[in-house]
Amino acid sequence: MAQRIVILADPGIDGAFAIALALADPDLELLGLGANAGNVPAEKATENVQIVVEQLDPARWPRLGAALPSEYDVDGQNLHGRGGLGGVEFPVAKLHHPLPADKLVVDLVRQYPREITIVVLGPLTGLAAALDRDPELPRLVDRVICLGGSWHEPGNASAVAEFHFYCDPLAARKVLRSGAALTLIPLDVSRKVLFSPTDLLELPAPESRTCQFLRQIVPCGIRSTSNLYGIEGFHLKDVLGIAAVSLRGALSTRPMHVDVETRGELTRGMSVVDARPQTRAPSNVELAVGVDVAAVRDYIGRTLRRTE
Repeated sequence: MAQRIVILADPGIDGAFAIALALADPDLELLGLGANAGNVPAEKATENVQIVVEQLDPARWPRLGAALPSEYDVDGQNLHGRGGLGGVEFPVAKLHHPLPADKLVVDLVRQYPREITIVVLGPLTGLAAALDRDPELPRLVDRVICLGGSWHEPGNASAVAEFHFYCDPLAARKVLRSGAALTLIPLDVSRKVLFSPTDLLELPAPESRTCQFLRQIVPCGIRSTSNLYGIEGFHLKDVLGIAAVSLRGALSTRPMHVDVETRGELTRGMSVVDARPQTRAPSNVELAVGVDVAAVRDYIGRTLRRTE
């Protein structure tokens, strides 16, 4: 039976890529797709999740959830382009009274208790709100996979803070302390998934709706990565959230205790990993410490070929 998942995302280019894989993977059943502010403001994030689904037009659409009103003092449009999807303006139908993403999560987890993996590809605001809405959620979800935090790597929102944790550190702390079975994928691992311009522009199944859509948005990410960081290619960080569900052996993890700094003038959003050998706190996450990049590359190619 396909693994049932719910995605919370702030699409961006790599977020759109991850959603496309989730929709194309026959081993996954994407029940719900909720928006969250992050790379783009809340209203635009809500539009973007709908754009991705409309552009790909899968046989079975997931239920869509709107981003909660949230304002962060950073966004990712310098990397992902104006509007978040490579600077490309796609038409989108206006949804009237969409279900809030946190309500979507609670409804689906209650409908399928202990069967759903929640994959968070953006700030944790929406998931934290779902925990407030239903405190029993941690025991009803199969597991949670989060792209967030950093251990040894420098941050990408500040010197020490990863973008998702920096946007809403209080929400990140709530999720980390929730007691849910949680896999955390930090920058130390997600930065390893760098794809060359050739990889990204010569996707398999070039005539499929999925690959045509992805080829429209990835050139902006390639240019921005070169201009901002002097790196040729683009990091498909969010893809690891999907691979962690479908490729159980692709990530190596260690049980660790992780928390997040919420107030520091210089350290807000910094993830704090308790690695003391004798007196560390009990583990609350499975922290990803390595990834089989070749297996992830193979998974992406194999999944995209299914869209022919």
